[in-house]
Order: sequence, then C-alpha cells, then structure tokens
Amino acid sequence: MSARIKAELKEEADKLKAQGIMPGLAVVIVGDDPASRVYVNNKKKACCELGILSEEYALPAETSEEELLALIDKLNCDNKISGILVQLPLPKGLDEEKVINRINPKKDVDAFHPVNVGKIMIGNYDFVPCTPAGVMELIAESGIDISGKECVIVGRSNIVGKPMSMLLLHKNGTVTVCHSKTRDLKEVTKRADILVVAVGRPEFITGEMIKEGAVVIDVGINRLENKKLVGDVEFESAEKVASAITPVPGGVGPMTIAMLMKNTLKAAIVNKEN
Repeated sequence: MSARIKAELKEEADKLKAQGIMPGLAVVIVGDDPASRVYVNNKKKACCELGILSEEYALPAETSEEELLALIDKLNCDNKISGILVQLPLPKGLDEEKVINRINPKKDVDAFHPVNVGKIMIGNYDFVPCTPAGVMELIAESGIDISGKECVIVGRSNIVGKPMSMLLLHKNGTVTVCHSKTRDLKEVTKRADILVVAVGRPEFITGEMIKEGAVVIDVGINRLENKKLVGDVEFESAEKVASAITPVPGGVGPMTIAMLMKNTLKAAIVNKEN
C-alpha cells in the first residue's frame, strides 16, 4: 500500500513541478537520538524517491532554544521550503510546545500546531498527523467500513490517540478512548470492532483482550532487551483472534512516511495559493 501511494504521489509531485510548484521539506533534528536518526533518514529517502527537495538541519544536543526558534523563523520565510518538521522528542531544556507553535501552520506537515489541531477537531483540515492519517489509509485501502463500528483507541497522546479519535468520529465510528486510568480495560477493548493501540508498552494487548474478528492496528514500536522489535500488541495471540492485524515492523510505519510525503505536497499547494 505504502509503495503504491508513494508511486501516486511521485506522479503528483511531477505534475506540481511541471506547474512551477516545487515541494520542499526541511527536517530539523536536535541531538543524536538513534531512533530519531532512523526516522529522519527514512524521511530523506522517501523525499529522494519522490523527487522532493529535502534539507536536513542536524543541530547539536546543546543547541539553545533561541537558536532553534531562529532556525524555524528562517525556514518559515524560505520559499523553497513548503513543509517543516522538527523531529521529536527534543533534548531536555527545549520547550516542545513553544517550538511547535513557532512553525507556520501552513508549513506544519506534522499537523501538531494548535491551528491544525483545531481544524482536525471541526473536520476542515489541510494536514493530518502522519500516523493517524496512515492508519485511516490502511483501513480505507483494506475496504473496511468504519461507519457505525465500535472503535476503541488505547492511548490518548496528542500525536496519535486524540487525532485518531477525531478522524474515526468524522467517518461515523463510535469512539472510545482508553488510557492509564481506564477501569476494566479488557472489557472495553473486547467490544472493539476496530482496535487502535498506541501506548508505547511492548506487547501490552493480548489476544484474550480482543474481540473475535476485530481489526487490530498496532501503532507501537518497542525494542526489547534482545534487540527484537515488537509492537504494543502481542502479535501471536492477537493474530489468532483478529480478522486483520498490522505487523511490527512494516505495518503502520511505512504508511506514516507515505502520509508525510502527502502532507508535504499539500503544503506546496497551500503555500503557493497564499
């Protein structure tokens, strides 16, 4: 799915360039977090595949907030750059909220700026956070109808859980959001026709917590002590119960990157119109 979407986006990028609209993505990474470095490299590779301009700004961990904000101001004014992405998490001492708020909402391809969050809430948006967008695309491409279904999300983060709930609601799902204070979690997850798990706890959801025939989407990615990558769902037991399930790695991850490319092309159009 991811490869097909990227092939379609490459055609779209070529058409935009033929019209004189040049999409460009600036990725800012502060410090040397290994997982962040992997993500940034994957994003650069995807830009290269689509023929999109990609600029990386790798800053040392001791970069001050003033320096980081000054770079964002510069990128906001740079006509070559249609999308700005600051790789999270940031090193201690840097205020993530302040940094996100400084990005021009029309260049905010992560869709974390309060303006874009509000637009998602009312259903009139240009950009959607890449992981929830990827999940929605997976569901649609698999021919699964959301309307009227019981949708349960485990995790309430601003990056996945909350926007995910809004997107499912816009498609007429009946949505429940679970979190660390939810009572009888198993009872709630067992009701789900569509279960989205994003808690950052390895193999937290097991097969006995899943309804027979449910669609299970595992957003988590965790590295165990033996270096094995696993999701937030215990795959072996869940696979026996679910009608469809995403693997980790190779499930939601590639879709997230594809949606970032989609947002970058959209940003090029939005910025050209203004």
